[in-house]
Amino acid sequence: MSSVLRPTGRTGSTTAPDRTLLIRRLAFVIPGGIALLGGLDAALLLLGLPAPVTTERLPLIHAPLMVFAFIGTLVVLERAVAARRWWGFISPLAFGLGGFALLSTLPFAVGQLSFVLGFVVLLAIYGVVWARQASIATAIQVLGALSGLASAILWLAGVIIPLIAPLMVAFLVLTIFGERLELARISPTVNARVECLAFVGSMALALTALAAPLWPVVGYPLFGIAMLAIVLWLFIFDVATRLARSTGLARYMAICLLLGYAWLVVAGAIWLVVGPVISGPAYDAVLHAVFLGFVMSMIMAHAPVILPAVIRRPLPYRWFLYLPVVLLHASLAVRVLIGDSRGIDEAVQWGGALNVVAVLAFVVLAVASAIAGAPHTAKREVVA
Repeated sequence: MSSVLRPTGRTGSTTAPDRTLLIRRLAFVIPGGIALLGGLDAALLLLGLPAPVTTERLPLIHAPLMVFAFIGTLVVLERAVAARRWWGFISPLAFGLGGFALLSTLPFAVGQLSFVLGFVVLLAIYGVVWARQASIATAIQVLGALSGLASAILWLAGVIIPLIAPLMVAFLVLTIFGERLELARISPTVNARVECLAFVGSMALALTALAAPLWPVVGYPLFGIAMLAIVLWLFIFDVATRLARSTGLARYMAICLLLGYAWLVVAGAIWLVVGPVISGPAYDAVLHAVFLGFVMSMIMAHAPVILPAVIRRPLPYRWFLYLPVVLLHASLAVRVLIGDSRGIDEAVQWGGALNVVAVLAFVVLAVASAIAGAPHTAKREVVA
């Protein structure tokens, strides 16, 4: 994130209005958390490992649970809070309830329609943001929301998940990329020309995400090229490249960001070299490189800053937050670079199981840090 000064000390006791607001916000976060647990359970089943809950339905909804119901809820809730419109909260509610619908015995169409509604309201939220201050960063996030809406509509129409995966990827990558551009604008190296380059790369990613399933031989390599172009922009202009040499929270966030960008390189290279990937080890590798290596790393990076803004509860940085980050990326390397690339099923299973442990460990440690509260000595530090 942009270099902003944020207090990290205690701010006093929680008032009754704050507790009421916290309960209301948690009502939106909890469905996303349940979707996360369902998605991780489904991941274990797909890996052929024992899982707490075993149903035939869970493996079929692993990707939508993680992308729409879990990550979508968190991303959109932050946008709804920033928009300051009561109707904006319909969007995270729709994503959360969509996850509940998928986990229930209701027809898939109920959850699919709920996701479509969530994206429509998200676009309306971006309309509010655009009216306040039009920017290329917002336009890129709109492209991400349009990609997500297209993926939800196509899934509702009966298109299988592997064919809409590029659109699901574009939704999250462009949403995060737009935010990184907005925060990078403080850098003297980011001018109007650089922002235009970011928008051109984003347009290319969104268009090739649509083209990939229609003209796979050409579309997937072009999608990979667009992904690599965005990563190149991030490595050159994102403030994370400079803050990795700092200390504390700023360094933690920067390292998480740079590790996530590295996994986008892996995914983009696979799409470029291998081409169409809708099943098998290459498909497993690209999706988990993006959704675990990149997106989950972004969540770990931004949680100490975003969650306090959403739930009004501080999540102080502590050194042990590095532990799940290291485990996530190490286990993902085992899964992708050894298991998927060499066809070693045991490495895929062990890596996948440790991926699940890493995500759950981060949740537990983040909750522990939030409960412990901020250090007594107030500090102010620059964050990425």
